[in-house]
Amino acid sequence: MWSWVLHRITGIALFFFLLVHVLDTSLVRVSPEAYNAAMHAYKTPIMGVGEVALVGAVLYHAFNGIRIILIDFLPGGTKHHRLMFWIVIALWVVCMIGFTPRHLINVFSH
Repeated sequence: MWSWVLHRITGIALFFFLLVHVLDTSLVRVSPEAYNAAMHAYKTPIMGVGEVALVGAVLYHAFNGIRIILIDFLPGGTKHHRLMFWIVIALWVVCMIGFTPRHLINVFSH
């Protein structure tokens, strides 16, 4: 159940991120000053931490999507769905451990 819930939450979060991303990028055509102000706001440490959450959501959603495909298309995939969930979590943790410190060093060193 938790993999289903997390998949839906990350999917919705990514949808809203993409919506905001398209809107703020389109500001460049309407008002370059407003676009520059938005880009300046994104360079804050709070947004840097938000980028960690964004990468976490993308990674979980991608890994869990692959898990869902494997469950659907591998013979006996449903028998191993719990193991595959823990593999997704392990891959997510390894990737986040690799990404988070490097990114936060860049965010807080400026």
